[in-house]
Amino acid sequence: MSVLGEVVSPIFRKMPYNISPEGEAVVLPGVGGITYNVRIGDKAVGWEGDHVEPGVSIKNLEKGEGKSANTALNILCCVGNEARMVSGEAKGERGVVTGKHGGIEHVLVDFEPEILKTLVIGDKVMVRACGLGLKLLDCADVRVMNIDPGLLEKIPLACEDGVLSVPVTQAIPAAAMGSGIGTSHAYSGDYDMQLADTTVIEEHGLEDVRLGDLVALMDADHTYGRVYRKGAVSIGVVVHCDCVVSGHGPGVMTVLTSSQGKILPSIDPEANVANYIGIR
Repeated sequence: MSVLGEVVSPIFRKMPYNISPEGEAVVLPGVGGITYNVRIGDKAVGWEGDHVEPGVSIKNLEKGEGKSANTALNILCCVGNEARMVSGEAKGERGVVTGKHGGIEHVLVDFEPEILKTLVIGDKVMVRACGLGLKLLDCADVRVMNIDPGLLEKIPLACEDGVLSVPVTQAIPAAAMGSGIGTSHAYSGDYDMQLADTTVIEEHGLEDVRLGDLVALMDADHTYGRVYRKGAVSIGVVVHCDCVVSGHGPGVMTVLTSSQGKILPSIDPEANVANYIGIR
């Protein structure tokens, strides 16, 4: 099903400062626009930025009741979906959806660097949305969301006795997850790792987390929203960069979840969306 968005401008509040957990007031680049030097596969931490979104940020700016068109864009789009420019100098060029960012409700799209240089804020992007409703019939206790079937087929998964083995770059405790927990569903948006505690960063290797990484979220159930549940396991894709605001950090969008713990993560440093679809 086709959904449409347009390249949106970066936005700032009139008071541009954000306050870090250490009480430092900073003004940094943030969400929206066309980001030329941050791309899926790059590190998600270490940037002088706040919630920076890789590649192109799109949104449907329809002003109708309930903003239903942008809701459809955000729920129907899945990581790995094909995107195509349908206006502007880059008309006809193709890219790929790499994630969705909650709160601001942006869909994030990767294009090759030479294409990025030709894009203009306001250019239209059509996404061939596919993936909503996808099920794994042999792993009935694993819920699938926000991922293109073609991309899922490229990930080396294995299902045995109803348990799904999934490669991930890191396994992250639920205690490290912050902003976005408690939402009513996980079919759009993301929630953030909290990186204020350096011991957690060091223990789990989070200083090396990359945009596009598949990560395991332990004791986290996303079946009907993001909650702590002992023994549950969820798998997500890192979609945006680190943040300075308390409770925020690199964003993770859900792609698999099992309230019964029927997901078995295995560590693979190359478990990144960019590698599976050959973006880089």
